[in-house]
Amino acid sequence: MSGAAAHKMPSTDGPALLDRELEDLPPDMRWREWMNRIEAVIFASSTVVDRSALQSIVGQGANIDLLIADIQVELKPRPYELVAVAGGWMHRTRPHYADAIHAAADLGEQSLNLNETEMAVLCAIAFNQPASRADLADIFGKQPSPDVLNRLRHKDLIANGPRAPRLGAPQTFVTTKHFLATFDLQDLRDLHDRHEEHEVEFAEEMKPVTIRV
Repeated sequence: MSGAAAHKMPSTDGPALLDRELEDLPPDMRWREWMNRIEAVIFASSTVVDRSALQSIVGQGANIDLLIADIQVELKPRPYELVAVAGGWMHRTRPHYADAIHAAADLGEQSLNLNETEMAVLCAIAFNQPASRADLADIFGKQPSPDVLNRLRHKDLIANGPRAPRLGAPQTFVTTKHFLATFDLQDLRDLHDRHEEHEVEFAEEMKPVTIRV
């Protein structure tokens, strides 16, 4: 038995089931197939792929971290890499190629094009979340324009948070998982690890990382 047929279990009740254990393969080929599966799934996914998703396509005893590490070693000479962001992994082009990509590639929805005001509001929400409109007014001296908030929401960088525990229970804003992935953050603690100064100073140096593959 060879090819894809060796790696699927026939089922009379529906689609073929994925053979996770690959017991018919020698250990080195089994490991290679697990690596290929992980890389293929991450490559094809439009969002960050978490550990549980990857664990579902490899053997029960397979070590996801070691598989990822082996893939990362093989990608070192390539113009893209496999990075850990937002509690999972995704492919990204390397920063060295950012100028070439922006000069010639059609980035579509991946291009954020945030202006200075949008970036400042985004950083204020990130550092003070859950942040209400009143909280943002305290930071900037006035409430940000609804258009700014709507654009950040449309780009999936912010979302509605819990109601604030004060009079009127105003709506708050929080950042999203897409925000973490866009700025190459594992979690919100990385924000404070990167920069401990005021939000606006952070906004001046904080830029989206390179493009997902």
